[in-house]
Amino acid sequence: MTDYSTNMRMRLPVVCIVLEVILIILFGILVEYDGHTDAKKWHNNKTNDMENDFYYRYPSFQDVHVMIFIGFGFLMTFLQRYGFSSVGFNFLIAAFSLQWATIMQGVLHGLHHGKIHVGVLNMINADFCTGSVLISFGAVLGKTSPIQMLVMAIFEVTLFAVNEYILIVHLGARDAGGSMTIHTFGAYFGLMVTRVLYRPNLSKSKDRNCSVYHSDIFAMIGTIYLWMFWPSFNSAITALGDVQHRTALNTYYSLAACTLATYGFSALVNHEGKLDMVHIQNAALAGGVAVGTAGEMMLTPFGSMIVGFLAGTISVLGYKYLSPILESKLKIQDTCGVHNLHGMPGVLGAIVGAITAAAASSSIYGQGIVDVFPDINDEHTASQQALMQIASLAVTLGFALLGGLIVGFILKLPIYGAPPDTLCFEDSIYWEMPGEEESHGELTTVKTPEETEKLN
Repeated sequence: MTDYSTNMRMRLPVVCIVLEVILIILFGILVEYDGHTDAKKWHNNKTNDMENDFYYRYPSFQDVHVMIFIGFGFLMTFLQRYGFSSVGFNFLIAAFSLQWATIMQGVLHGLHHGKIHVGVLNMINADFCTGSVLISFGAVLGKTSPIQMLVMAIFEVTLFAVNEYILIVHLGARDAGGSMTIHTFGAYFGLMVTRVLYRPNLSKSKDRNCSVYHSDIFAMIGTIYLWMFWPSFNSAITALGDVQHRTALNTYYSLAACTLATYGFSALVNHEGKLDMVHIQNAALAGGVAVGTAGEMMLTPFGSMIVGFLAGTISVLGYKYLSPILESKLKIQDTCGVHNLHGMPGVLGAIVGAITAAAASSSIYGQGIVDVFPDINDEHTASQQALMQIASLAVTLGFALLGGLIVGFILKLPIYGAPPDTLCFEDSIYWEMPGEEESHGELTTVKTPEETEKLN
């Protein structure tokens, strides 16, 4: 099925090798171990080996890493003939993005005598940035080449780092679980890219743009991994102690409530009362997205459950009613429905974070208010913090939409080997498929007995 326009024989090797050589050079010039990783620095200043960041942060990093490579990868395997690409391109994009994110985040968040100091916390933050890229990947899934994905990652990681820097450093926003910085940004960036890359004849591939029984089971593997590890995702970079504990607990109950809402509304919106696997695979995770900003705050288990219930509700309704409107009216072909899982729940999370911040006070947090809201003091009130949270949401949407618009036009150039309209959502364009063999220098497909009988 591969022709010259989609042939990756020279394009992909050149892009991958050149990018990695550039990254190696940049790491050689800019990156060095931090005080918890460098042998000399650690042994000159240590008091107890168990106080090393590794023992506090690495378990959370492992969980986040599993979410990035297994959770996101398998969640997108629902397409019946695109499983290799869903997992394989997810692997490729993530491996590049975490390296590039280390550079961009390190440069923006401060050099130490011209060097980026890296440790386990940098690994977590790089994975967070990678997660945002993979969310955008879901919006264009099946319609783009691996080179387009790498080019998109170059720009998106850069814009993510800039947006994150503005929100955290200049606006003082609190967003430990990334409702704004990760989910809202990634979703609306991807939606704008897929709008620019709109394919009016995508219906020619509609027979592939669907699932089969076993592909949905594989996608559920991704869902379960994400669902299980989301408390670690939201709490990974929070302050140690009660804050991290509270974030994990709030996420735990939000996800549980979200799942019940998902099952309930999925049956409700189907006139036969049957469950839709698309809803279960995706909407059941929306509670983790929506509690990302307020998770570290005194949201209470009760409040977390309300947030999760609302997130599951709007996500299911989005898949059922809003996605068809976005495609027919706004020409947004959102393959994975990232608007319903990440976009709307991310905005909900940002709003909940602002409301919860507005209610913050020393009478509620005690001395712990410094860990969650270090900027709130006699000069900076809780109301001002809430305004900064809302402003951060507006900045994020602006960066995502404008950035996605520009990058979409860059990806529209006919040089990346994108699949034609008739062969979208098809693995065999870019992958050697089982059952294919070389014969006389030409690619032939080994037919099943049933196919042979039909031909005869």
